[in-house]
Amino acid sequence: MGLRLKFNLVLTAVFLAGFLAAGLISRQLLQDNARHEVVREARLMLEAASSVRTYTVDHIRPHLIAQMAEVAAFNILDGAEVVTFCEENAIDFVIVGPEAPLAAGVADATRAAGILTFGPSAAAAKLEASKGFTKEICDACAAPTAGYARFTEAAPARAYIESNGAPIVVKADGLAAGKGVVVAMTLAEAHEAIDFMLVDNTLGVAHNAGGARVVIEEFLQGEEASFIVLCDGKNVTALATSQDHKRLLDGDEGPNTGGMGAYSPAPVVTADVHARAMREVILPTIRGMEKDGIPYTGFLYAGLMIDAQGKPKTLEFNCRMGDPETQPIMMRLKSDLFDVMMAATSEGLDKIELEWDRRVALGVVLAAAGYPMNPRKGDAITGLPADSLDAMVFHAGTVENEGQILTSGGRVLCVTALADSVKQAQQKAYEVAQGIAFDGMQYRRDIGYRAIKH
Repeated sequence: MGLRLKFNLVLTAVFLAGFLAAGLISRQLLQDNARHEVVREARLMLEAASSVRTYTVDHIRPHLIAQMAEVAAFNILDGAEVVTFCEENAIDFVIVGPEAPLAAGVADATRAAGILTFGPSAAAAKLEASKGFTKEICDACAAPTAGYARFTEAAPARAYIESNGAPIVVKADGLAAGKGVVVAMTLAEAHEAIDFMLVDNTLGVAHNAGGARVVIEEFLQGEEASFIVLCDGKNVTALATSQDHKRLLDGDEGPNTGGMGAYSPAPVVTADVHARAMREVILPTIRGMEKDGIPYTGFLYAGLMIDAQGKPKTLEFNCRMGDPETQPIMMRLKSDLFDVMMAATSEGLDKIELEWDRRVALGVVLAAAGYPMNPRKGDAITGLPADSLDAMVFHAGTVENEGQILTSGGRVLCVTALADSVKQAQQKAYEVAQGIAFDGMQYRRDIGYRAIKH
């Protein structure tokens, strides 16, 4: 065999070996890439799955309270009665709310009796019970808020309105079940508000000691957002942001209400706005009250007006989560709320990290005929939907009578849906709402429009 032939054979063998090796390597690379792609897709699927809250039937069934728990008949505004009931029934943990029992000092009574209690003291609850006290706290803590004046007599209040003009805001200095604020766009509306807050009290305001008072504020421009936190007296944990619609009618027309719908998160609350709200409003308020011997434990709701530059100003404080903001926020909360509230009773919020569903939640309030001034009760409700993982109907003003669900308050139901976008959540909520009916039912058709514009 010639030398050239041998050389060609060796060269061919090397070429074939290299080709085979390259093929094997390519095959392995393709397999690895495929494996990595499968793993990547699986990881994405797991992440998506982890963002969806898992519910049992018991969790998602839109029951009335009476269908979920035993309802006891006693005066919830009487701290002694509440303590007696707890002691007789071996109740170890009490969540006090809404605002009336808090203002009445029920949380004080249960704490004094050694019962673990979630909710602020009567002294701390003055943040909601007295608009004047809120202003005093804001002034003392340098928390930004609207300019204001306080009045007990109608005549000087009217003079102040005339000198400042409209638009102007008139607030009842007492508990008014979410209806004690009038954003008066005309002088006539402002004077009317003085009439029913100071003169004839058609709202049924629970006035504080000293009689009827109003707080009159400058009108602030911007977008209103709900900024709700949990407090344990020292530490503060923010809940998901939310935004509601106060006016009764589409396009933010009509009278002010306690809220006709809400959504979470609120695009207007950017990371910068969030940081400023904590730094300029929430923390100074909590620290100031602690310094004054009024530690705050429970939910604290700050209604903020956010201007075009992203600067927040305090409109009001509530000592609760707020309706209808609660519903979208709770739809998104993946952490166990019980554990969170327990941590808030023992200065343990610094050890809690809340988990949230990444999706958007939007709730539409179905209100009674005559709401907000004269809501009608007793209308039969039909078409309540079956359980769903991404839609729930929360009962706010209902009662059961012989198997029939009836209206019993102004804000009757809140239809709340979860989806990947505001538009999709809006569409889903309205699809569910359209199947529900009761005589005189009224609701807005544009809940979420601000978020969609963002």
